[in-house]
Amino acid sequence: MANNEKVVLDAMKKVGKPVRPGDVAKITGLDKENVSKAIKELKNKGKINFPKRCFYAPV
Repeated sequence: MANNEKVVLDAMKKVGKPVRPGDVAKITGLDKENVSKAIKELKNKGKINFPKRCFYAPV
């Protein structure tokens, strides 16, 4: 797992509820583009899901 993916996943777990990519960017300090790339990879690996439109949460 790439470093950004781990940071994003950890931030999502810490929040404890579905979050938007922009919120993850604010929490982690990462660029929104990097957060979106990490979310895409995590989604492809089955590590996160999207319970509602534009919101993501760890599995």
